[in-house]
Amino acid sequence: MRAVIQRVSRAQVAVNREVIGKIGRGIVVLLGVAGTDSRSDAHYLAEKIAGARIFEDANGKMSLAPAEVGAEVLVVSQFTLYGDLRRGKRPSFDAAAPPAQARELYEYFVERVRAAGLACQTGRFQEKMTVELANDGPVTILLDSRKIF
Repeated sequence: MRAVIQRVSRAQVAVNREVIGKIGRGIVVLLGVAGTDSRSDAHYLAEKIAGARIFEDANGKMSLAPAEVGAEVLVVSQFTLYGDLRRGKRPSFDAAAPPAQARELYEYFVERVRAAGLACQTGRFQEKMTVELANDGPVTILLDSRKIF
């Protein structure tokens, strides 16, 4: 499972120009699910993100976790995180999970984020979405449940 997390001052996601998820200060999570992923991958990433000390303390040092600053989370499914351009110019998405598996693990991931005590908004699975955000810092971090970058 892969995630791109971005610390934001605000963010929103819309489907057909209707805003369906909106947060203030917090984290946007673009979440991709691989065919080899399981609930343990979703659990691992949710715990990692809930504990990520990416918010600044009074001294300007990143040492505070989302709950410590009242951060919200916006999770958007993003199968294109498994796009592979190594064999040509058109991406292959063979490594991405089939929709039913991806939906189940996406929903489980959101459930785990909420269980960690964080307010969590979402996009709409398998829909064309428009995501708007103001990256704060900027702070952008890549996470993968199976390998280290």
